[in-house]
Parts: sequence; structure tokens; C-alpha cells
Amino acid sequence: MSRIALKLPGKVALITGAASGIDKAAAIKFIENGAKVLLADVQDHLGKSIANDLGPNATYIHCNVTNEQEISSAVDHAVAQYGRLDVMYNNAGIVGTLAPTILDLELQGFDRTMEVNVRSMVAGIKHASRVMIPCQAGSIICTASTTAILGGMANHDYAVSKAAVIGLVKSTAAELNQHGIRVNCISPHALPTQLAVNFFKKYLGIDDEKMIAEMTHNMWEFKGARCEAADVAEAAVFLASDDAKYISGHNLVVDAGFTCFKRLNITP
Repeated sequence: MSRIALKLPGKVALITGAASGIDKAAAIKFIENGAKVLLADVQDHLGKSIANDLGPNATYIHCNVTNEQEISSAVDHAVAQYGRLDVMYNNAGIVGTLAPTILDLELQGFDRTMEVNVRSMVAGIKHASRVMIPCQAGSIICTASTTAILGGMANHDYAVSKAAVIGLVKSTAAELNQHGIRVNCISPHALPTQLAVNFFKKYLGIDDEKMIAEMTHNMWEFKGARCEAADVAEAAVFLASDDAKYISGHNLVVDAGFTCFKRLNITP
């Protein structure tokens, strides 16, 4: 019986926001593919529990991504424990304000969204690069969103923050290619993570989580499949692996074609 080849054998990865949602799924997939993973989050009890469940190749570390020093310390922790950092997956984020219109948007809330969703990724790329440049190798992945590609799909602060992530990835990829470091992002379509479900509960005033999950899945229909956190995690495994050795500055969209077209209503 043939054995399935591991895609990340021996690689060391740091994943921010790894205690839930896409990040947790990514941690599972990374370890299944042979990586050693540091899970960075502020949910200490949950993060430690997940790391314990994942086994000896998972380590939890407290990290508030709005604090640059804590991101720097998390990167240094990876190097101290394993001798290097091969993959940085910047995934922590928030859905932002509930402001339905630009007139309702409070700039304090906008600043908070940008701090968590953009500034933290700048810091993540900065400090991952600091330890990757001497090795002349590495893969940095950031989470963007389909809301950065099409307008009108989310509250303004969230959509703008994710558009900024795509710009950040392209800008830093152009610089870091000379050091053998790849920088890419992943733009998932809507999926019912707990973060998204909690947002819709507040935004729509609905408490039924199953209804919200079904509604989220039905935002786009692809026959025979639904977008799940594991699908995004598989995309991250690919970008982190040597299979993607010549891919950088790319926005990998996981949306079953949602952002490719809009159907015309030509019914008479």
C-alpha cells in the first residue's frame, strides 16, 4: 500500500489566530502534512486545549496581534524552539463594525479594524522576514477576502482592510523575492466560522446559528460542494509547500468562481 507524501515535512509554521475557524483548520492540516506548528492567539484556554489535542508537534503561545512586540516574540519563540521559521500564516482578524452605511461608520471603529486586520499583518510580515532573510527562504501567507474584490459585499471597514491586505502582499512580495521569500494571500468566500456567525447574529438580529450557517452557505451555490474551513486550509498548505515554489504576490481565491462573473437578468 503506497503512503501519501507529506507536503510540509519538517517545516516550522507560525499561525496567528489559530484557536478557531480557518486558523484551527489550517493548524490541523499543517500538522497532518508533517509541519511543526506554533498556534498564536489570545484565547489561552482554548488555544492550549487545541495544541494539546493536536499532539507534540503543536505548541500554543499567547499573542495579541495588535501588539508588535508580541508578534516579534512569537517569531523569536519559533526560532528558539525549532531553530528557524519556514512559514508565517497571518490569519487573525475581526469582522469590524456593524455600520450599514458610510454615513454610519465611526472612524474609531474603522481604525480598530485596520489595526487588527492590516497593521498586524504588516508586523507579521516584518518580523517573519527578519528571521527568514538570513535563511534566504520562507513562505508568508495572509488572509484577505472576496469582499476586497467585489464591492457591496461587506461593511466598509472590513472590505477596505482586506483590500489593503492584497496590496500589502503585492508590495512586500516585490521586495522579498530577492531573498527567496514568497508572500501570498488567500481570499475565501463567506463560510460560517464562529466569527462570521457571531457577526451575522448581531447584524441581522437572528439567534439561530444553524439558520445563519445555512444562509451563509447559500450566498453562493456550487453544485456538489460547500466552502468549508478545511478548503481554505488546503489552499494554505499548498502555498506553504514547495509545490508553490514559484508562486509569489498571488491572491488565491477560494470561492468556486463567485468573483468571476455576474449573471445577467435577461428574462423578458
